[in-house]
Amino acid sequence: MSELTDGGSAEGAEHSEASPPARELLREALSGADAPAVEFDPETVPIPDSGVLDRLSPPVRRWWVSQFAAYVGENGGLFTPPQRGAIPRVDDGENCLVAAPTGSGKTLAAFTAVLDDLFERERAGELENSVYCLYVSPLKSLANDIERNLEAPLEGIAAEMAARSGAERAEGDEEPDGDEEGDPDPGVRQAIRHGDTSKAERQAMLEETPHALNTTPETLAILLNSPKFKEKLRTVEYVVVDEIHALADNKRGTHLSVSLERLTELADGSPTRIGCSATVEPLAEVADFLVGRERVAGEVGETAGFAPRDCEIVDARFGREFDLQLRTPAADLIHTDDAVVTDRFYDALHDLIADHENTLVFANSRSGAERTLRELRERFDYDESDSGCHHGSLGEAQRSRIEEGLKAGTLDVVTTSTSLELGIDMPHLDLVVQVGSPKSVAALLQRVGRAGHSPGETVEGRVFALDRDELVECAAMLARAEAGFVDRVSLPEGAADVAAQHVYGMAINRVRPDREVRDILRRAHPYRDFGSREYERLMRYLTGDYEGLAERNVYPKVWRDANDPPEGEHHHEEYPVGETLVGKRGRLARVIYMTNVGTIPDSFGCDVVTRDGDAVGTLDENYLDTLSPGDVFALGGERFAFRYRRGSKVYADRTDERPTVPTWYAERLPLSADLAAEVLAFQGDLLDRLERGGPPAVRAWLRKLPIDGNSVRAITRTYDEQVAYAGAESVSTPSRLAVEEVLDRDAYKRRFHVHSTYGRRFNEGLSRLVAAECRARTDAEPTVAVADRGFSLALPLNRKVDVAGILRELDPETVRGDLRAALRGTDLLQRYFRINATRSLMILKRYKGYEKSAAEQQVSAETLLSLAEGLDDFAVIEETYRELSDDRLDAPRIRAVAERIADGDLAVVDRTVDSPTPLAFGLATLVDSDAVLADDESAALREFHERVQTAIEDS
Repeated sequence: MSELTDGGSAEGAEHSEASPPARELLREALSGADAPAVEFDPETVPIPDSGVLDRLSPPVRRWWVSQFAAYVGENGGLFTPPQRGAIPRVDDGENCLVAAPTGSGKTLAAFTAVLDDLFERERAGELENSVYCLYVSPLKSLANDIERNLEAPLEGIAAEMAARSGAERAEGDEEPDGDEEGDPDPGVRQAIRHGDTSKAERQAMLEETPHALNTTPETLAILLNSPKFKEKLRTVEYVVVDEIHALADNKRGTHLSVSLERLTELADGSPTRIGCSATVEPLAEVADFLVGRERVAGEVGETAGFAPRDCEIVDARFGREFDLQLRTPAADLIHTDDAVVTDRFYDALHDLIADHENTLVFANSRSGAERTLRELRERFDYDESDSGCHHGSLGEAQRSRIEEGLKAGTLDVVTTSTSLELGIDMPHLDLVVQVGSPKSVAALLQRVGRAGHSPGETVEGRVFALDRDELVECAAMLARAEAGFVDRVSLPEGAADVAAQHVYGMAINRVRPDREVRDILRRAHPYRDFGSREYERLMRYLTGDYEGLAERNVYPKVWRDANDPPEGEHHHEEYPVGETLVGKRGRLARVIYMTNVGTIPDSFGCDVVTRDGDAVGTLDENYLDTLSPGDVFALGGERFAFRYRRGSKVYADRTDERPTVPTWYAERLPLSADLAAEVLAFQGDLLDRLERGGPPAVRAWLRKLPIDGNSVRAITRTYDEQVAYAGAESVSTPSRLAVEEVLDRDAYKRRFHVHSTYGRRFNEGLSRLVAAECRARTDAEPTVAVADRGFSLALPLNRKVDVAGILRELDPETVRGDLRAALRGTDLLQRYFRINATRSLMILKRYKGYEKSAAEQQVSAETLLSLAEGLDDFAVIEETYRELSDDRLDAPRIRAVAERIADGDLAVVDRTVDSPTPLAFGLATLVDSDAVLADDESAALREFHERVQTAIEDS
């Protein structure tokens, strides 16, 4: 695998001087009456990438130059860096991962050589009525947008071909064929197919098949089992996977990776794979994920090895200029009145909107996006004609209206949560505002990269931090973004539920050797380590080799047996006698597969009732994932302590305790582990400067970062007070984990604040381990509140426990087993078992025309869970624990930290204080920083701060 920097230079991509065709075409494109005005001389401007143009056929060349001649000066040639690097490689049939910012021409980087090839074949009469190029997108809206974006090149190239043919006929005095009036027929067809495609449209695609088909991972899996349409996929030679970074780190991507291997097995040849990504790391692993593996030449049999297919990496991620700045409304966010903070924020936001053509505002929750728009409309002269909100809970008509307004540039401002991170082009968007931390550098660059779509345009982004906890996080994030840092994605490994679907699908298509099924799985990157034990466990589930399953209406999906002799009942003459074969079970197998395939789980709202029988309201089950017995939440203006859940009902008791889990908690993205590590490093650097030169040295250092004066003063003051109150050792760094114990005699609570800045997933997992040990040592139920940069744990004041000691005694070898024990019997386990049982087709969402709701699926899961827990090495329950431990609760990283503690590389330092330290204020309150702090939370912060100041003055 080779890597190219800033677009690279493929063979034939760079010439010292432009070839005559390029210069002539440029001169022609910029010489007519309608030619755009440019600031360069077409006769002398360097065109170092004319070699890329030379690779294209004359009609494609002419179309390209006619479209992009005006940008030669800004792009440094006829192509953008990703296009310069990718087009020659795709033209040579090489697998290719293109990593570049939004708006840098990735779509044409992926498609240009493909379209050139298809048009040449069409001209030669060699295009069959089948699919040659598959475009796979994580979003239906993105597939729709690509379909529209491809219309221009298809029609433009067709027009150039028609003009060329006309000129050739004129030179030969030939009569034109038929009526040439109207737009030329492109000849190369494209279409979109996903879950909303009508039956009539699907039938039409069989009769007149698109040569380029735009689809989604789920629909591709269905097409591979479609008796008729799968034959149309045998001719596929190109696969474009767009926004691959949005797929690689979840089970949709795992599902797609196996679909691509099944497609390769079906196709006449191994298709060229092209991946498009914005900001992602590690590029090498994402490239391996894209291309999968192949058998090592010369090796056969069970022990034969696999190696990743070759893939060229075009790294043009940092080819655009970014103008980023962190702002905060006040240098003192604690004592500045909430109304003042709010007014300053919205005034600043309004000024930014007024100074730009189109502004996109990202909040960190859907409610935050709606609240921001509501405030803008109430405070200023915005209405539905020039503003809007876009997120996944809104209706399709509303989302479409906003999307069309962004494309047309008619909306001054749009607020959103995550739904516009990917997808549609927004050519008029020139500013992105992020409210609060987006929790990763990759998310920041992806969001801000939505602005400045014109070549050469600087991308402008502003980040507003509205509470002190997020200030240092955002400062570290912007500093690392400017340095070219990108967070790594973590890919799920060996997901048994996804494998179950695909093995079933392969068995449905035809009886085949068991070794072939396993080989197809192992060629997919997420299953490279899927060994014999994992495979046998999976097949034991799929063949129904467990007692008690049939009695619960869980039936075998496949059969697996040796091929009978010719005289036997089950002989398949195409395979040797004795070869282990796999085939489908049941007459409805294909229907079950086609109507239940996919990885996106259903969710539902749960009714909240008190144990006295009072109906309170509803909570989304995603939020319930965050609750443990005893946790306090707010609903309808009241506070409730969570007790337990049964099916779709949540039982709680009214309480006066403070909420421990904010209502926005489940909506927000967790802090990435890589950014968390950067925050720790940032804190370490800041402490060094504070120790050597005091606050002036810290301020001088911070002023070099893209942050405003208020942010500089607020960050400096926070750490100066932290060290003055509790010492430098109260701050976590890469080599130190700080724990503080607060004796809250007023509330008769012993509170521990663990400053484990490793991300929320890590803290969810670690807090469960610590809470379980506290429970065992004190025989009391601890209350736990989890945040991105640590967690808090509270016990009655008379229950003494050494939390720092528990952390020092963590055994790396038992982390996974201890987490499993801590998860047993929890609502989180029940929910994830339902999701995995449904993915594994143990529970069928749709069967014989009936569709089970998510609530009904949950009831089914709860009746099956005890059975599954009692079965030996049962694939579905093992996958549930694997997903929870590894993907949800970050067990591998917890183990790594436990190893560092055991080895002495990470010191656990504890201190007892009378009141929370400044860095623990957020943990002590866990309030909503998505907009403005609530009055009672602000009062609590002020009280904490006054205690700290008094203690400093008295020391």
